[in-house]
Amino acid sequence: MNRIEQAAALLDDAARERREVDPYPADAFTLAQAYEIQRASIRRRIDRGERMKGVKLGFTSRAKMIQMGVDSLIWGLLTDAMIEEDGGIVDLARYIHPRVEPELCFVTRRDIDAPLTALEAADHLEAVAPAMEIIDSRYRDFKFSLQAVVADNCSSAGLVVGAWSRDFSGLANAGVRMQFDGRDVQIGSTAAILGHPLRSVVQASRLLNAAGMSLPAGSLIMAGAAAAAEPLRPGLHVQCQIGGEASGLGRVAFNVR
Repeated sequence: MNRIEQAAALLDDAARERREVDPYPADAFTLAQAYEIQRASIRRRIDRGERMKGVKLGFTSRAKMIQMGVDSLIWGLLTDAMIEEDGGIVDLARYIHPRVEPELCFVTRRDIDAPLTALEAADHLEAVAPAMEIIDSRYRDFKFSLQAVVADNCSSAGLVVGAWSRDFSGLANAGVRMQFDGRDVQIGSTAAILGHPLRSVVQASRLLNAAGMSLPAGSLIMAGAAAAAEPLRPGLHVQCQIGGEASGLGRVAFNVR
């Protein structure tokens, strides 16, 4: 087993066994090698019977890019085992030290197999939904380098997706409100996602093409966080509202056990 496969096995086992591991130092792998580790780790999951469902984007806000000293997005892969039920119960026993952040999720209606322009992006989408991503670094104390987080599938662990809408007209600057037990914990705007969430689809197409990958019709694209992540704890009711109550995109929610 080479270094890439060893690292992939370590991170995959940590996720399955719900245990922390020490993060790799920044100079342990190049960024390209980190993506190799990520894909090798996901292959192990596919070999166990999970199915690919799409991609997630990270560092979609300029502040996050500056914080990490990078000038481009990072991305991870989604499988069906990561999907939690809207309105259902999220069991913290499945995770190590999970946090939740408000997002938008797109579903594709056409294959994405080449870089898209901004004008082409919407034509490749079937619908959009309010969503929340559960991130859960496998690294001790949730601390890591850029290469380490990429290798760990960009901390992706779970996602909850609300009702789908085919109306993309109000995405540019919709209000985002995430609540714990009815109290606001994060308030933001979809404009925090690259200035407009559809730009995440453009970026996803470019990143996939550079990696020699494509995205089949019916795939999910988690566009990136619209506000900061919050730690989860048992007993919470978590809700995210995108846009206004009457005319917004809608809401997504879950309970924590």
